[in-house]
Amino acid sequence: MIPALRRAVALGCRILATEDQGDFVWGHVSARDPEGRGIWMKASGYGFDEVTADQVILVSWDGEVLEGEGRRHLEYPIHTELMRARPDVQAVVHTHAPWSVAFAATAEPLRPISHEGTLFVPPDVARFTETGDLVTTPQLGESLARTVADRNVALMVHHGIVACGGDLPTAVFNAVFLERACRTNMRTLMAGGPKTWSSDEEAVAKRGHVYVPQAAWDYLARRLADG
Repeated sequence: MIPALRRAVALGCRILATEDQGDFVWGHVSARDPEGRGIWMKASGYGFDEVTADQVILVSWDGEVLEGEGRRHLEYPIHTELMRARPDVQAVVHTHAPWSVAFAATAEPLRPISHEGTLFVPPDVARFTETGDLVTTPQLGESLARTVADRNVALMVHHGIVACGGDLPTAVFNAVFLERACRTNMRTLMAGGPKTWSSDEEAVAKRGHVYVPQAAWDYLARRLADG
């Protein structure tokens, strides 16, 4: 199971690269260790596009590298504290998604203008505002986890995004779809602001069926394999 999990974390990284969520060597993807030892996480110093299973390391709940070659990211508490707080979360993504960062700075509510937006609102998307700096301590990780609460994403204002899910495809595509929703909202704001969007009732109804993360994951996996 572990080799397959490492490959899946690496694939999630490469999928995020195809979706323009890379920021040189910053940003990370993790999955809960099935043996309870911590998280399997992209190693520091690598871009999303170049990550293979060899660059996925096991990090303990306290930040110690237990298996694999490479350094851990400073912001491992984003992942460990969210998974500590949420037993249902099996995977976490943190990126510096550019449209999401720009949108968060507008302080506008995220409107369900497109299908993607209905995955996150209503209520309005969660926003972590305690700091725009790096989340490098368990205390800040705990605070971020409280902001996410039982949601699937949060905007980390002046920083990036965090997304989570019950499996890797869901966490990765929550990050992808949040960025797409923020991009659509930003484009609409630049055109003078939205005049219409889905009602709360319609957004909730659409949420359960408009997107299937596994299908999108499989599609991009095929594209990457062909490349």
